[in-house]
Amino acid sequence: MSAAIVALTMPQWGLTMTEGKVAEWLKPEGAALVPGDELVEIETSKITNAMEVEQPGVLRRITAPAGTTLPVGALLAVIAEADVADAEIDRFVAGFVAPVAEAETTAEPAAAPAMLEGAFGRLRYLEAGSGPGVPVVLLHGLGADLGGWMFTQPALAEGRRTIALDLPGHGGSDKDVGPGDPARFIDAIADALDRLGIDRAHLVGHSLGGAMAAGLARRQPERVAGLTLIAPAGVAPEINDAFIQGFVQASRRKDVAAVLALLVYHPALVSRSMVEDVLRYKRLDGVAEAMARIAQVWFPGGRQAHLLVAEAAASGVRMQVIWGREDRVIPAAQAEALASAERHVLEGAGHMPHMEKAAEVNRLIARFLAAGA
Repeated sequence: MSAAIVALTMPQWGLTMTEGKVAEWLKPEGAALVPGDELVEIETSKITNAMEVEQPGVLRRITAPAGTTLPVGALLAVIAEADVADAEIDRFVAGFVAPVAEAETTAEPAAAPAMLEGAFGRLRYLEAGSGPGVPVVLLHGLGADLGGWMFTQPALAEGRRTIALDLPGHGGSDKDVGPGDPARFIDAIADALDRLGIDRAHLVGHSLGGAMAAGLARRQPERVAGLTLIAPAGVAPEINDAFIQGFVQASRRKDVAAVLALLVYHPALVSRSMVEDVLRYKRLDGVAEAMARIAQVWFPGGRQAHLLVAEAAASGVRMQVIWGREDRVIPAAQAEALASAERHVLEGAGHMPHMEKAAEVNRLIARFLAAGA
C-alpha cells in the first residue's frame, strides 16, 4: 500500500459503537481537502455527526455511498494526491476488503457498561482509560444517558481514567429518584465516586448534569479539580419550559422528534435511532414518574429553581463553560453571568455542542485539563 494513499474508515464514536450509517457526503469526489474540513455525516444510534478531515489531499474515491451501514473500521473513502494513478487507487480498495472482514472476527469487543451497587440503588457506568491524569467524570442531562458522551469519552481517555455515569432515573440506572432534589443526586454522585475509589476528579457536566456537577463542587470543593460545564442548567432562572414539558409528556414518535429537534442547531441531526431510543426509555417502568418529579422540583413553573452553577462560580471553583450560540433550551447569553469562568460560545451549535461540535469541544476540554494537571 502506498504511503500516499489514506483510507478513511468508519469511526468508533463511543466505546460501545459497533457500526454507523453514511448519511450524506459533504464533499464530492475530486474535492481538494484540508484538515478540519467536514467530509461526511455519519448517523449513529444517538445523533448524526460530521467527520472531519485530518490530513490534506484529494477525495479520490467514495466507496460507501449515502445510506450504507457499515461496521467500525470499514472503508468509506480514499484520500490521495491527484498524481496517484487510478489503477493504484483500485488496487488499494480491492486489497482493503479482506482486512476489514478479518478485523470483524478478531477485534476486541466494544466496551460494555457495568453496574455499581450503591447507597442510592444501582448506577450504570462506563469506564475507559488509565494513567496519571486526574480522572474525569461525565454527567449527562435530563432524559439522556452515558451514551451522550460517545464523542467525548474516548478522546479524554488517553492518559487518564474516565467514568461516564447514568444518573438515578436515567439510562440503565435504577429509576427511583426519591424526592428528586439536588441533594439526592449530589449524594448519589458522591457515593459513586467513593465506591469507584475516586478521591478527586474533573467533572464534565451537560445541562442538568452541569448543575449537579457544580453542586458537588460547592459541597466538596476538595475533590473537584475543575468543572467543564456544557450548556449548564443552574446559572439563571430562564429555561425553555416547552422543551421540559414536551420531553416529560411526549409519547409518540412525532412528538418526541419535535422535542429532540430543540436540542440541536440542525434538526436533521436527530436520527431515527435517537427517537426510538427515547421512546423505549420512556416506556420503562418508573421513568415517567422520575421525569415528572425532576421537572417539578428543578423547574417549577417553567423556571430554574436551583442556581447551583452561579453559586459554584461565586465560590471561586476553577470552571469553564461551553455553550452553543443557537441553544433553544437554555440561552447562551447566560454564560455572561459567569465572569470568573473561561467562556466559549460556539457557532453553529445548539444545546448539545459536545455532539454537534465534538472535535472543538474535545479540544477545549483537553486544553482545560492540561492547564489544571
